[in-house]
Amino acid sequence: MLPDNNKEQKSPKRRFLLILGVTAFTALCVLGLLLIFLDNFPPGLDATKKKLFGGFVLVYAVLRFSRYLKRGPDNEE
Repeated sequence: MLPDNNKEQKSPKRRFLLILGVTAFTALCVLGLLLIFLDNFPPGLDATKKKLFGGFVLVYAVLRFSRYLKRGPDNEE
């Protein structure tokens, strides 16, 4: 038998915020990696600026997700 550690079910709001947070984190990571590794995305930007911007996007994704995990989806601000 599996242990029942979670006696209380997650609310729909908490579940939605978790899915939204994971989706935003994934999308930002993909965007950052696209900026760093693709040659012609976006056009008109040189390689150094693309890599810097991609790095900033990746750092922002990690900071945003860590703040979400630290604060938790229950807290409303």
